[in-house]
Amino acid sequence: MYKRTKIVCTMGPACDDDDILRDMIKAGMNVARFNFSHGSYEEHHERIERVRRLSRELNQPIGILLDTKGPEIRTGLLKDHQKISVKTGDKIIVTAAPTTEQNLGDASHISLDHMNLPNEVKPGSMILIDDGIVGLEVESIDGQDIHCVVKNNGEIGERKGVNVPNVEINLPAITERDHEDILFGLNEGIDYIAASFIRDGKAVREIRELCDANGGEHVGIFPKIESALGVENFDEILKESNGIMVARGDLGIEIEPQLVPHIQKEIIAKCNAVYKPVITATQMLDSMIRNPRPTRAEVADVANAIYDGTDAVMLSGESAAGKYPVEAVRMQASIAIETEKFLSAHAELKVPEHSHGTRVINNVVGLSAVNMATTVGARCITLPTTTGRTARLISHFRPNIPIVAFSRHDWAVQQMIMYWGVDPYLASITQMNASETITAAVEAAKERGYLRKDDVTVVTAGDPKTSVTLEDRITSTNVVFVAQVR
Repeated sequence: MYKRTKIVCTMGPACDDDDILRDMIKAGMNVARFNFSHGSYEEHHERIERVRRLSRELNQPIGILLDTKGPEIRTGLLKDHQKISVKTGDKIIVTAAPTTEQNLGDASHISLDHMNLPNEVKPGSMILIDDGIVGLEVESIDGQDIHCVVKNNGEIGERKGVNVPNVEINLPAITERDHEDILFGLNEGIDYIAASFIRDGKAVREIRELCDANGGEHVGIFPKIESALGVENFDEILKESNGIMVARGDLGIEIEPQLVPHIQKEIIAKCNAVYKPVITATQMLDSMIRNPRPTRAEVADVANAIYDGTDAVMLSGESAAGKYPVEAVRMQASIAIETEKFLSAHAELKVPEHSHGTRVINNVVGLSAVNMATTVGARCITLPTTTGRTARLISHFRPNIPIVAFSRHDWAVQQMIMYWGVDPYLASITQMNASETITAAVEAAKERGYLRKDDVTVVTAGDPKTSVTLEDRITSTNVVFVAQVR
């Protein structure tokens, strides 16, 4: 069966073996995520090279996504590097100061690395440690010391993430570390950046300018929505972005967790409306870090994200550090395949209201291609594309057959990997006229096994003689053709 939802897999020790990573790609992995909160540049380089080598071996394009560390707060070092056990009602002092040999954390005191925190919190504020495993309520503030009471039993570890819900934290949009990491990634030829803790459109523009100035003009920027401010400013963030990641882990800590499902649906719907890809992430099959099978709730979570309209679903610890990375990919792929059967039956095909000008032409052509493919029982939709724009338009209409896209630009192929239902390939299809383009595209689809004798395909193309041109160099899509293989 054909899987149309894309799968993003986080790289880590669990998939450092060639055989395991090869099996993950065969099972349905489409994008490799590199979490720059962990690992050295040497480790990331080796893993990127491994992904690219196996991608070539399997003739399967794999996208490379750099996930920034972002502006975050973490706990300091602890005595003997041992976790601290705390109980409800315990008093503990949180000091906003760098860790030194003199202030290593213990049961009565820990440090955090955000110096301005005492000026931002107030009595009653909550400090959540390690994804909310331990909650500390602020009672009073004395200089750099924040006096807290423990709200639940648990353990505090060193270098653990800290969230402060409903408090505006003054952190830079792009840290020095992020700047260095992005430059490293651009030098490695990454395809996408998942930008952590983005709170407004200005932050996205900063990353775009950094990429453009360093040879990353075609790198897709996917802000991670993981704070109340990110939700509040979502429309301006989306406008500046190439796509979005719904980072539900931190989002469910920063805001009330019962609000996350509705926010997820709203974000996905807004991305769909403007044809921008969206990744749904965090704890999708979390139990498979330890167990060979997921819970029923996790299966429903993956399926519901696909029903919502997500382009991609993501594995984090499941593929990076879990016991069953291949099984997790295989499970996510099987859930996608089964869920997509029902999507097709309820697909609504219509041109979004925001479209205008040349976009209307492309939208109508894309809609026509999907309708024609359904009517004639086409095996696939075949399309040559310069930038991947047409592939994204047709993906929006969620056809129940493969969208086989060919571009002469490697960067366009890599961007299309993230699009729902699109199988992109590099091919030097010269767009001289519509007839030659269509013939070349059909032959390319045959070579890759999508078409056989007597199969029917619908082809979209741009004819330079009759088409509107975009920016005086790109021919817009204006031809839909039904072809039967002979």
